[in-house]
Amino acid sequence: MKLTPLQKGVPWPTQDPFLFCVHHLDHYPAGNKHMGIDKELLLGRSIGSDFDPNHEWRMYHGSSVPGFPAHPHCGFETITFVRQGYIDHSDSLGATARFGEGDVQWMTAGSGVQHSEMFPLLNKKKSNSLELFQIWLNLPKKAKSVPPYFQMLWEHEIPQFNLNGVKIELIYGSLDTLKQQKCPPDSWAAETENELCVAHFKMDEATELTIPSSEKSVIKSIYLYEGGIEINKQLITQAHQIILDSSMTYTICAKQKSKILLLQSKPINEPVAKYGPFVMNEQNEINQKINEFRLTFFGGWPWSKNDHTHSSSLDRFAKYPDGKTQKP
Repeated sequence: MKLTPLQKGVPWPTQDPFLFCVHHLDHYPAGNKHMGIDKELLLGRSIGSDFDPNHEWRMYHGSSVPGFPAHPHCGFETITFVRQGYIDHSDSLGATARFGEGDVQWMTAGSGVQHSEMFPLLNKKKSNSLELFQIWLNLPKKAKSVPPYFQMLWEHEIPQFNLNGVKIELIYGSLDTLKQQKCPPDSWAAETENELCVAHFKMDEATELTIPSSEKSVIKSIYLYEGGIEINKQLITQAHQIILDSSMTYTICAKQKSKILLLQSKPINEPVAKYGPFVMNEQNEINQKINEFRLTFFGGWPWSKNDHTHSSSLDRFAKYPDGKTQKP
């Protein structure tokens, strides 16, 4: 095993094919009529660059509503798992969504897309907590130019069960008798031989969890981000990434209530060139994509504001580029 400490509010270390993983937990105040935060509560805050993990909540880049206004992606995928609160999605294809409370949005950026992710504060009488994981999953060279695509995995579509005090949520992959294989068609995950698995575990004190062995070529990391565990008789009491030997079976014993994220896959084993939200194989391809974005804005932005949000009266929904609407 290899252990790397995790810092609160800072992206976690990852392995190929995972490019990025971050856990956000913000406790926003009650929302105003615009689903945002009253101005007097923003005094002294660096709106647009407020990422201090010591704050109870951070405003990010929205002009009134917290969140991330329109920004581009290409060459990879985002998996956004919202455990508490809501996200309003809008993109350059004309698609929109409101999701949260256990839902997952899986977006293949492919050849290039713009989207916004805003955090509407829908509760006007009490605080609004937002907890999410965002994972960036690389695409192999053959899929970096596929058309952009997004797919919802609603909370009820995610296999979950309680096994002797361990709550398991399977975002994707196979785990013991559980299977979840709904993902975008051009994802690295769609080829099941790549053994991609993303799962979340919530363990009660004194419970046990077994992580089974896999092919040795599979990379496997668990992220203990809350609590304390003993794994194969080694005590770990602070937040860590723990890289496992995939050829081995591990027994995790919770010494207190604990929360763990699992990321597993065969690596893509291709060169990676990155510039912010642009991910290709070579630097010259990055330069080409930046020039393309300057010329086309990846289809433009069909919304009146970069931080577009939906009516506070709407429940969770997804409207796809072809106009079809879906609800949980």
